[in-house]
Amino acid sequence: MVSLLQKTDQYRPEIHFAPEKNWMNDPNGMVYFNGFYHLFFQHNPQDSVWGPMHWGHAISKDMIHWEEQSIALFPDELGMIFSGSIVIDWNNTTGFFDDQTGMVAIFTHHLDQSSGPPKQYQSLAYSKDEGRTWVKFSGNPVLKHESKVDFRDPKVFWHDDTQRWVMVLATGQTIMIYTSLNLIDWQFASEFGEGRGYQDAVWECPDLFELGMEGASLKKWVMLVSVGDNPHKQEGSKTQYFIGDFDGEVFTPDDELVRWLDYGKDNYAGVSFSDILPADGRRIYMGWMSNWRYANEVPTGEWRSQMTLPRKLSLVETNQGVLLNQKPVEELMNYAQDYIKLPSNQALVNLTLPIVKNPFMIDVIVAPADAKEIIFTLQTCSGEELVVKIDNRKEVLVLDRSRSGVVEFSDLFSCEQVLPISIEKRYHLQMICDHSSIEIFINEGNYALTSLVYPRSAFDTLTVTTDSLKAKLVEGEIRQLKND
Repeated sequence: MVSLLQKTDQYRPEIHFAPEKNWMNDPNGMVYFNGFYHLFFQHNPQDSVWGPMHWGHAISKDMIHWEEQSIALFPDELGMIFSGSIVIDWNNTTGFFDDQTGMVAIFTHHLDQSSGPPKQYQSLAYSKDEGRTWVKFSGNPVLKHESKVDFRDPKVFWHDDTQRWVMVLATGQTIMIYTSLNLIDWQFASEFGEGRGYQDAVWECPDLFELGMEGASLKKWVMLVSVGDNPHKQEGSKTQYFIGDFDGEVFTPDDELVRWLDYGKDNYAGVSFSDILPADGRRIYMGWMSNWRYANEVPTGEWRSQMTLPRKLSLVETNQGVLLNQKPVEELMNYAQDYIKLPSNQALVNLTLPIVKNPFMIDVIVAPADAKEIIFTLQTCSGEELVVKIDNRKEVLVLDRSRSGVVEFSDLFSCEQVLPISIEKRYHLQMICDHSSIEIFINEGNYALTSLVYPRSAFDTLTVTTDSLKAKLVEGEIRQLKND
């Protein structure tokens, strides 16, 4: 769905999903079914700031080019439609589909009260026409809790070993796990998280899935947990993850480490797609590209928010332990067009390179040698700049967007974004820039940093500087990514 607004708005992305107008936050109900990827999302169709939550809907054949659909779920007497998930009920366990196959949405109803805290409980809706229309279950809600104020964001999956549906649910600063035979009747199984991980803000939008280790037959379970904004902290909202084991009822983490999914300010509430075909086999993640500290103030006018690129997840063994690896899905390269091949084994001292038109991908391998730092600077014709610095002294990669364009709407927006890295003989950086974002993947996707950016004109030059004559650009290219 392409409108005049989309063609004229300078910050509207081309290779990321954004609503045609008004507000969007968390991705919901991401599922693959009959040749289409479905993305549902938290949506206020009445304004470009957060408000009465509906589920918006978009479909895609490749997760890059999206077509927005009619609103899927509307608020009702039980409340607003908060976050949740969708599964394909292949065996009609619900009885909704007359022995056929259909889509079942499991979501949080949120009802504000005139006095006291809001009520949150889990409800169902189902679709017999591949997500075009939805019927809410007459028995809603299907799951309540007598004491939990935060009781939301259900992510549901089928667990083969126990032949049951499993739900992970955000419950304050823990995750509750429930099981069911039919998606309607739920039994409490366990609770995870008390005193674990990052505890300085409310937990939200959990996900739980099994994932293979690259280059090995070993599999582990990964739990994603987004952590909301704490105004007394510099982080804003972000996402942590745990690695461990799951027996169908209890998740047991391997250690007490706090692991961050993304070191940028703008990747939150992400979860994975359900029902990717076994022949494909990928675990594909997508997040909301914003931060609760300033999401309502970003300078995009009649629309607000976009999603990250879809990313293939895997586990990798590194010298810093097991990490969750993220790579842009291979479908992205179908949009690669014009490119600039960079000179091989080129000294990095004061190297200046032209940039193809937005959106684009910079893919470089650099050898720092004895360099204390290597600085990549994207510049506009008016002198605005976005700076990515590898600092070998501090063993960090730093993104500085304080002079990148429109930044004054939030103090947090100008803060440096810091990603800890280990010193390497070579660094592989993939930087994907759309009209208002940059996603950086380091060392084949072992680390990620996602950031919004609002230059007043397009970046047109890349400069690379360093303090060492020995530091080299090993190889690289700059490709345009065009979604016509």
